[in-house]
Amino acid sequence: MSHQKRMIGLAVIAVIIAFLLMGCFSRKKEEEKIPIKVLILPKFELGEMTGDFPGEAQLYYDEYVKGGDEYKIENSIWDVTLYVKDGVALCVAGEGKVSSAVNTYAILADERFDFSDAYILSTGCTGCAKGYGVMGDVYVITAAIDYDLGHHADPRELTDDSHPTWFHDDEFDSTSVVKLDQKLTGRVYDLVKDFKPETTERTREIMKKSFPGEEWADRDPMVLKGTTVSADDFWKGEYDHQNAVLMAEYYGCPDPYASTEMEDVAVGNVVKGFGMLDRYIIIRGSVNMDVFMLGVTPEDLWGEQSDDSLATEDSEESADIFETAMDNTFNAGKIVIDAILNDSL
Repeated sequence: MSHQKRMIGLAVIAVIIAFLLMGCFSRKKEEEKIPIKVLILPKFELGEMTGDFPGEAQLYYDEYVKGGDEYKIENSIWDVTLYVKDGVALCVAGEGKVSSAVNTYAILADERFDFSDAYILSTGCTGCAKGYGVMGDVYVITAAIDYDLGHHADPRELTDDSHPTWFHDDEFDSTSVVKLDQKLTGRVYDLVKDFKPETTERTREIMKKSFPGEEWADRDPMVLKGTTVSADDFWKGEYDHQNAVLMAEYYGCPDPYASTEMEDVAVGNVVKGFGMLDRYIIIRGSVNMDVFMLGVTPEDLWGEQSDDSLATEDSEESADIFETAMDNTFNAGKIVIDAILNDSL
């Protein structure tokens, strides 16, 4: 073989090796995942992600992911965006158990991200249990219950009108309650228990007028541990309150029924499926009560003529507490997120 042919052969080999190395490098780059330390899951935003009246997401967005990268999540229910910056990810997961569960699953299954060490913070507003909480409270949730699993009857059908309208069915027990990691919730509570939530004078006045003479209703808001009850609808009233109390007792939850919302048990079941339940945190802020107040009826609140909104200062349901409660929830959540980012949780 001539020297020229040998040189051509070596050149060809070199080109092949270069292409192979480029392919390996390209595959390595494709396989590199974006590490996430904390995934924040509010459920709705009232308007824009920044610059207007804040819903559940805006304060977290401004603090942690504003100006970061945006990723469209495939297989989500709608055009879901994951905002990512410096190890923090945030997504408006959607209201209700179906939306929040499907979108949480789509995020955690997205191979672009590494959630192997991530904590998941489910956060937002909640209704609080009569006799346990006041509007403005912040709750560290230790168990989440599915309100809709079991059997329900209209109270007009019951022969014993003192009986709650919910009846247990043990066929659903594997998914009807998610008990969070108690060591983790204990550490979270220890971090935030001394935080002092704010309230408004109008909110305090409405609490006192709605529950006259009740000592529990006339106090400053505080941080409490409790059980949350997740329903597919936005319920309110004495019968459903009785159901929620009974559920927390029946399932042997570590803390009493404290709050009600529409997502946390569903997100919890998804998290459990990914083996991440020991890193699941729920922090909620109370913006209304689980019973009607000041003589307001369901027709008044939800009828065709009603335009009541949480984002007003004269809401029949929430007084003027919503914005303050979102500040409370964010400030408590920030303590926990910063601890995660500093590896001190």
